[in-house]
Amino acid sequence: MNQNTNTKNFFSHEKATFVTIDEASETQKIDNFLLKVLKNVPKSHVYKILRSGEVRVNKKRVDTTYRLKLEDLVRIPPIAIEGQKTQALETPKVQQTAWLEASIIFEDEALLVINKPSGYAVHGGSGLNFGVIELLRHLRPHAKFLELVHRIDRDTSGILLIAKKRSALVNMHEMMRHNRIEKKYTMMVEGEWTEAKKTVELMLKKTLTKIGERRVNVMEDDDHDEDQQLSKSIFYLKKVLGPYSLLEAKLITGRTHQLRVQLAHLGFPILGDDKYGDFKLNKLLEKKGLKRMFLHAFSMKMKHPITEEPLELKAPLPRELDAFVSQCHQ
Repeated sequence: MNQNTNTKNFFSHEKATFVTIDEASETQKIDNFLLKVLKNVPKSHVYKILRSGEVRVNKKRVDTTYRLKLEDLVRIPPIAIEGQKTQALETPKVQQTAWLEASIIFEDEALLVINKPSGYAVHGGSGLNFGVIELLRHLRPHAKFLELVHRIDRDTSGILLIAKKRSALVNMHEMMRHNRIEKKYTMMVEGEWTEAKKTVELMLKKTLTKIGERRVNVMEDDDHDEDQQLSKSIFYLKKVLGPYSLLEAKLITGRTHQLRVQLAHLGFPILGDDKYGDFKLNKLLEKKGLKRMFLHAFSMKMKHPITEEPLELKAPLPRELDAFVSQCHQ
């Protein structure tokens, strides 16, 4: 994927693009959200489309002070820079889309589930022309509805839910709010983990760096901030492999970067994590063949959002992670 393509080219619809707000953008001011998504569009133009009412939230005009809420639907108009024609989406190359159909692990009239590879963002923006959802819409131009139910980090692989009906999207968001979707991840961390089962609860707060990158920090007990959120995970030890430990985690909450921040805070950073990990170790691991973060969403249990039948989804460990585990056994 071309990471240097102007964001203005990413919008795939000549009419408008619609973005459903998830936890990563919740509480952010609408102008900051647009500046992040339209990274290479002049700031003056971003404020122009805001003031003119071309940007809508839940079909209503908003001003620059509006703070986004979970599940807000943001309409972003086609971006036409003054003196230029509106830029349409470049046609994805064959190699960009070839993996998608092969990655589908479940599909019916309401729900599409893929085993997302590492290295693919779930949606475009921040210099990325195509995310998973844009590629899917390109492959299925006649689909009436395709929306992300949730997001997983670009460098994380595994189960990703996409709704094919608005009713399915609403129902799954309701299930997520009430912790009725069981999500499990597998990860390898630096260090020797000794506890068979460990419950971790930490208060987290999202921040932005000076260059606009999102970070999550652990709040100390004596810190009082209304923007902090409780994170809770249960970790299970699967195997100690020399200087590393293979773990599984069950998410109780679903905060941004939750597992990565919790484990780094405990002194067990995830191998290959380029934001919260051991950067010196990561460089050594690249030479040994681990060129990505060792974090994979392998299991999800829920009721079907329409039929309410039990649904169990599994995504096997990617070959590159399986190969690294085998290497650690030697």
